[in-house]
Amino acid sequence: MILDGKGLAARRLELLKEDIIEGGLTPTLATVLVGDDPASHMYVRMKHRACEQVGISSVNISLPEDTTTNTMLDRIHQLNEDSDIDGILVQLPLPASIDTQAVLSAIRPEKDVDGFHPLNMGRLVTGLEGPRPCTPKGIMTLLQEYHIPIAGKRAVVVGRSVDVGRPIALLLLHAHATVTICHSKTEDLPSITKQADILVSAAGKAGIITRDMVKPGVTVIDVGTNQVNGKLCGDVAFSEVEPVAGAITPVPGGVGPMTIASLMENTVNSARNRCGPFM
Repeated sequence: MILDGKGLAARRLELLKEDIIEGGLTPTLATVLVGDDPASHMYVRMKHRACEQVGISSVNISLPEDTTTNTMLDRIHQLNEDSDIDGILVQLPLPASIDTQAVLSAIRPEKDVDGFHPLNMGRLVTGLEGPRPCTPKGIMTLLQEYHIPIAGKRAVVVGRSVDVGRPIALLLLHAHATVTICHSKTEDLPSITKQADILVSAAGKAGIITRDMVKPGVTVIDVGTNQVNGKLCGDVAFSEVEPVAGAITPVPGGVGPMTIASLMENTVNSARNRCGPFM
């Protein structure tokens, strides 16, 4: 079974558009982009197109590569104080000269639609309500919509990043899976991935997951976005693994669209809870 994130995201965005109209909401998302990285510019454009599609207003603040941390903090402060802005998203990665954690920590938790503020990450750890990081949230929505059993299952996450690996492990744990996190120092990775009922790969290495690393019937979630010979591919050797898997996400068209849909949902939730329950 192919887990069609593109189709599911389109359906959820259509429902979100109806919710915005029926609720009389006027959500606004602000994105902050630093530098001229083509991939970052592409991702921001995709997010703004999704905003337009569902009826979310959006503004983009584009800053030069040599922007300082203090300048970034000033812009974040302005957005925090702007009552018309419901959500703030800083496009990552930032240049090495900028203190990324300081910038993310400066965003008001109730406007943190990426879910990366330390307070919101703490809420995730403890299971309290709050905005969830968009890619992990999208993965959980995908699993739930396709009725993939989670409770009692063995889940293996390859990758321990703050934006994907760790939060998806926590969300799976909250859903009562038994979770193992693997990373670059993990010994004998195949012996662990073969145990997975649900395998999430967020390693950022093309083709790292091969047929001999999975058991029949596994659900494979490929978070990787890698360029190989000018083509986008995931962490999973799709043609090898797809015949063995019970369910699998393609790249592109799997997790990526769900990430953007989750961002739109987080922004609408922020508008619905203006200055609301997360503080």
